[in-house]
Amino acid sequence: MRPRIAMTGDLGLLDGRQRVHLPYAYVEAVVAAGGAPVVLPPADGAAPEELLAAVEGLLLIGGGDLDPSLWGEPKHPKTETIDPRRQRSDLALLAAAEACGMPVLGICLGIQEMAAHRGGRLIQHVQDEKGATIEHSGSGRTRAMHNVVIEPDSLLARVLRCESVVVNSSHHQAVGEAGRGMRIVARSPDGFIEGIEDAAPGRFFLGIQWHPETLIDRPPHLALFEALCRAAAAWAKTRK
Repeated sequence: MRPRIAMTGDLGLLDGRQRVHLPYAYVEAVVAAGGAPVVLPPADGAAPEELLAAVEGLLLIGGGDLDPSLWGEPKHPKTETIDPRRQRSDLALLAAAEACGMPVLGICLGIQEMAAHRGGRLIQHVQDEKGATIEHSGSGRTRAMHNVVIEPDSLLARVLRCESVVVNSSHHQAVGEAGRGMRIVARSPDGFIEGIEDAAPGRFFLGIQWHPETLIDRPPHLALFEALCRAAAAWAKTRK
């Protein structure tokens, strides 16, 4: 049976009504990797343990910005926060998944949620930072492309089977401090954090800043979703 992978959904208006949505590329990536995608809408106030009871892995998808009050900073003029209901729901699901050892993969906003959850700090606008020498945010629907260097002894390197990879980039925020027990395992050419993971051996708690869901025709990027599905299947056996 395919491992069931929960994907966090976003909130937005369509035809004047509140809707739950997510880019279909996430669904395609999970299916291509051998998983069964399950969309979890932001369910503010619902017990996260109950929401995760029917799945074996958690995929935190991309989106807007976290509220910087999480790490004690005022809002930058360029910061556009996600719906507070989604923020509360995502962080509650993340905490519940971590508590039970469920495998977690965070993408873009997802890596930022993982860092904030562990008490880390975000850079609210990368291009304001001294040392930002490459394009991180792209323009419109066009994503910038750049190389990422990966720590050779990391889970991320084992998953990708390489120590450098070309990635796409469409973010204006980034992880500034990875948080408790998190290890920085990938950086952009100008030194910004592109990957973090739990430092504990054997734990699949991995966040990346780029968008592999749109690059699954390239083996290293599909490998991220395959690794999540393998970890979820293995974890399911320990759950019984």
